[in-house]
Amino acid sequence: MTGAAVARRSREPVGSDGPLNVAVVAPPWFEVPPQGYGGIESVVADLVAVLVARGHHVTLVAAGRSLTSAQRFVQTFVVPPTERLGAAVPEVLHAAVAGAALADLDVDVVHDNTLAGPLLAAGRAVPTVVTSHGPVTGEYARLYERLRGSVGLVAISRSQRALNPGLSWVGTVHNGIDVASYPFSRTKDDYLLWLGRFSHEKAPHLAIDAARAVGAPIVLAGKVNEPCEHEYLEAMVAPRLGPDVEIVGEADAGLKRQLLARARALLFPIQWEEPFGIVMIEAMACGTPVVALRRGSVPEVVRHGVTGIVADDFASFVAGIDAATGLDPDACRRHAERFFDRAVMGSGYERIFRAAAEGGIPRVGPPRVGAAAS
Repeated sequence: MTGAAVARRSREPVGSDGPLNVAVVAPPWFEVPPQGYGGIESVVADLVAVLVARGHHVTLVAAGRSLTSAQRFVQTFVVPPTERLGAAVPEVLHAAVAGAALADLDVDVVHDNTLAGPLLAAGRAVPTVVTSHGPVTGEYARLYERLRGSVGLVAISRSQRALNPGLSWVGTVHNGIDVASYPFSRTKDDYLLWLGRFSHEKAPHLAIDAARAVGAPIVLAGKVNEPCEHEYLEAMVAPRLGPDVEIVGEADAGLKRQLLARARALLFPIQWEEPFGIVMIEAMACGTPVVALRRGSVPEVVRHGVTGIVADDFASFVAGIDAATGLDPDACRRHAERFFDRAVMGSGYERIFRAAAEGGIPRVGPPRVGAAAS
């Protein structure tokens, strides 16, 4: 970084209600918005739309084409490196391109949604707000501890934040969607739906077992392109296939909405402390109840007995399928509109961005080397 980049730029105070100049950094793996799988990219697209609609100036840093309403676009890859999802070099290269671009831009706050990008925040004049979309324990906790004083962390659920309350949190904002873009249907077909990523954590094999236990067909719509996903599919899903199980592959935005709107219920038998689970609010927006295991953010997203069933074990999960069928689709839709529309998410981030732009990120010292090494 140059001296000019490190020194705080001279600018007029942002003010309590004036427009903000926000740079939003998306992960490099999919376009924004994604054509199929890509939860973080979907959230970023909706946030950009809300900020621009509210009069703020947004610079989007992302891979692929410029597909949002952001007034300025910084492209890191012509084609997103989707086939290398999770590899180190694309992530680091994306961060390097983003960092160089941001050094030359006059913005009030940087909102980073990546893993490697926040490492450059300490050399930046303007405050950096980082949304943690994944785990905040183990090695991730060590990373965020080392970033203390250079970034402010945003949690996407209270449950995520509670897993490591000592991190440098500056707020909690639930993910949001454009509820109006999801078709609402009171009339449902007989099939159950599982939608996500083929993995042990998302557990579609348990969704199959539960659907079969109640004698209902199930549709599986999910991402399967990484080696570990193929291995899981072969080991855990393939042996369970039969005429009552249909795999439709990775659903694009249109097919996903169709499936969600007509499903009898969405099954969400997660096996980890998932920090959010955006598919739950997508289902509710369509008037479709959610049957989920009590892990991670599930209890704060699903209103038990109103918008779905929150189960404590597999037996109650299976029993919850029939119970969910009798729930009111209108209540599901109202719940999504009230708590998880992108406008609600936008308001939360707007407050955090303004606070950061006006007061910066508290400059406390990093932990001693080795202090959190275990």
